[in-house]
Amino acid sequence: MPYFSVIIPVYNRYHYAKSAIESVLYQNFTDHEVIVVDDGSSDSTPLLAEEYGKSIRYVRQEHSGVSAARNRGIAMSVSEHIAFLDSDDTWHNDKLSSHKQYIETNPGVLIHQTEETWIRNSKRVNPKIIHRKRSGKIFIDSLALCLISPSASVLHRSLFDLYGLFDEALPACEDYDLWLRITPFEDVGLIQRELITRNAGHPDQLSAIHPAMDRFRVYSIIKLLCSRQHPLPKMYAEAARSTAMEKCSILLNGAIKRNNMVFAENIRGVIRQILDGDCSSKDYLNLAKSEYYL
Repeated sequence: MPYFSVIIPVYNRYHYAKSAIESVLYQNFTDHEVIVVDDGSSDSTPLLAEEYGKSIRYVRQEHSGVSAARNRGIAMSVSEHIAFLDSDDTWHNDKLSSHKQYIETNPGVLIHQTEETWIRNSKRVNPKIIHRKRSGKIFIDSLALCLISPSASVLHRSLFDLYGLFDEALPACEDYDLWLRITPFEDVGLIQRELITRNAGHPDQLSAIHPAMDRFRVYSIIKLLCSRQHPLPKMYAEAARSTAMEKCSILLNGAIKRNNMVFAENIRGVIRQILDGDCSSKDYLNLAKSEYYL
């Protein structure tokens, strides 16, 4: 059994994906499997299976989104330690060896990540203070925005049994959703070295495709508040409600400004749901629909 299973979801990013795959194949720690999930690409992505042969496990599925692609990879994987790599990112060649060392030194930490180098439009940029990575109990800090990068992270596979897989209803912010389910109950580790290069700025990124991304985050927060399987501690629940209300206020003001009265009325229903603590209401489910905000 390989020590790591590396899962790379790909959708119409053939050239980027080649760099991502090769950054894994060139690791100085080679006890790993590479699972490439082609999410119904219409470009040259299927050629990867022929070009890399037995060096990767390639599978193609009907286009279903990044959550479904990652979940397919998890289902195919055999290792205890699951690493993700987005198709437009690359790893430094000692990333997996650094993760192995961290795991052996911190056996009780089931999720950890590394620092990263940010490239936007081919230029290096420095993350803002708000994006600074934290370790330990990071749930409250994670409510505002996503503080764990899939490409930087390694998770023990038991976490998926405990907290579930990526939410396939979400077209974006699916990583934020998973981290919110995990971080109330698990410490997050951090390797304080930049071991990935994270590329941004291209037009097919999910953040560029889907407007008003906070609607997906509100969906995730309400889903978490209504969870019976893993109820939040009181302090965390209060912080989650407060953050959801703040995000709803911004979304409502934006909807009114754009004269999007259907979306505005839905947000008002979500606000009532938060104030009443009404988990029977399904208004929040509309927030996950990519076509709903038009």
